[in-house]
Amino acid sequence: MILTYPMSSGRNFNETLRVLDSCQLTANYKVATPANWESGDDVIIIPSVSNEEAKKIFPNGWKTIKSYLRLLADLSK
Repeated sequence: MILTYPMSSGRNFNETLRVLDSCQLTANYKVATPANWESGDDVIIIPSVSNEEAKKIFPNGWKTIKSYLRLLADLSK
């Protein structure tokens, strides 16, 4: 995340925290967060994880939208 607008304009601190939460979550698990994701929302299992591997990592299952789009309950809860 790069904040490059003038210092006099202020910052959206909630957005900064949201990005940090997302970075920590995605660094610890093989998931991605969608646009406008908030802590507690569903996350996406990254496409490079096969279904077989996902079954081992996420034994509670997930919801398949498309073969490349698998939603998982947020792991940070």
